[in-house]
Amino acid sequence: MIHALSLILACQLAGELVTRLFGLPVPGPVFGMALLFVLMLASSQLATLVTPTGEGILRHLSLLFVPAGVGVMGHLAAIGAHGVGLALALILSTVLALAIGAAVFVGVSKLIGKGTQDA
Repeated sequence: MIHALSLILACQLAGELVTRLFGLPVPGPVFGMALLFVLMLASSQLATLVTPTGEGILRHLSLLFVPAGVGVMGHLAAIGAHGVGLALALILSTVLALAIGAAVFVGVSKLIGKGTQDA
């Protein structure tokens, strides 16, 4: 388990280094996760080593949201002062994201459906 966790953290560190070194507009952990994915595709032994540790981390992922909850509690005054604007922004962005996602789905399904014949 310690080897797998060390590998996961090393990939995250490598991702941070690459994105900061080259000024990439991608978060370092995302780049590190992509690196880990490529490494796991290249080596099934590595995938076998990392999988149980990754599943254990994912099982307890909710613990990683505790700091965010504490941050919200620490800024209740600001949330109270700007609550209506925040709520409006959350609702509108959610509706827009759903509408755009649905429109893209419909567009792609039409593009894909043009080349096939329905029985």
